[in-house]
Amino acid sequence: MPRVAIVSTSATQMGDHVTGSWLEETAAPYNVYVAAGLTVDIFSIAGGDIPVDAASKAEAFYTEDCTKFDADTTAQEKFRKSMPLAEYKVENYDAIHLSGGHGTCADFYNNAALYAAVDATYAAGKVVAAVCHGPNGILGCKKPDGTPLVEGKAVTGFTDEEEAAVGLTEKVPVLLEKEMRRLGGKFVAAAAWSSNVQVDGKLVTGQNPQSSVALAEAVVKLLS
Repeated sequence: MPRVAIVSTSATQMGDHVTGSWLEETAAPYNVYVAAGLTVDIFSIAGGDIPVDAASKAEAFYTEDCTKFDADTTAQEKFRKSMPLAEYKVENYDAIHLSGGHGTCADFYNNAALYAAVDATYAAGKVVAAVCHGPNGILGCKKPDGTPLVEGKAVTGFTDEEEAAVGLTEKVPVLLEKEMRRLGGKFVAAAAWSSNVQVDGKLVTGQNPQSSVALAEAVVKLLS
């Protein structure tokens, strides 16, 4: 049975901005993976209880998948007692999934240990997936030939337009769209807040929370 490691932020703040993990980006994929018969473990950078951005539990963003996830005792056990990234072993998983939330701007970005885990996963021919701000965890990653992981690949992530819409352009350490383009990625931006998933080989990226289900479905297809 294929195994997927979901990795979340442990950060509660991005500078002076209170944040955390965006719930839908873990909840919806978890539900998709489990429904497809995959084994799912949940990790975070530090381990333990994963902080959730309160905004992601507001009525407009608290989806049916979030409700289902919060009511799932097994899921909650894994989410509240997440394993630390240091315990992630490439040989135990077929895919690594990086969830978003602005917390990733604090502890995914420039995280050498996370970049190393992703690099090893990709080099082993396994699936690397990242949604919304999750791509903060692949910006410093390299292909086995030493070139940037995103170089020459169709990719997406939270767009510059979406970052401006939430008023955090000046607070994030880097604009994902701008940075992935700089690294040579073939960035594909869809309309703001619409589902957009790019699959290029074993690299799967999603633009925003609305892309969470489609991204997970793409991962399942690659593992089938």
